[in-house]
Amino acid sequence: QLHFVESGGGLVQPGGSLKLSCSANGFNMQYYVIGWVRQAPGKEREAISCIINTGTTTNYADSVKGRFTISRDNIANTAFLQMNNLRPDDTGVYYCVVREMCDSKFENPIFGSWGPGTRVTVSS
Repeated sequence: QLHFVESGGGLVQPGGSLKLSCSANGFNMQYYVIGWVRQAPGKEREAISCIINTGTTTNYADSVKGRFTISRDNIANTAFLQMNNLRPDDTGVYYCVVREMCDSKFENPIFGSWGPGTRVTVSS
C-alpha cells in the first residue's frame, strides 16, 4: 500500500516559511515519482509539485513556482517541501502522493491511498 505520513505544518505569518516532510509508510519510495498535493478550504485538491525517483527532475504549479522547493532523501525514505514567502492562499492541507510520472501538467494518475496530510495556515 503506497501511503505517506505528512508532518511539519502549522500556523505562519504571510511571508514566512515552513518545511513539510512526508515519510513513506511501509514501502521503499526510491522507485517512485513523489508529488505534493494540497487542498484549500472549500476547494478541490491541487497538485503543486513532483520529483522523479532520482531527484534530478522537478516540476511546480505556477501558483508555487519560485517559492516552493521539493526534494527527497531516498535513504531516509522521506520527501520534503520547503515553502518560502507563504501567502494566505497557500492555506490548506498538504499531502504526499505517488504519481505515475512527473510533468508540468499533473494530469497523470495518482497511486495508493491518501495520508492524514498536514495542515498549513498562513495568517497574520
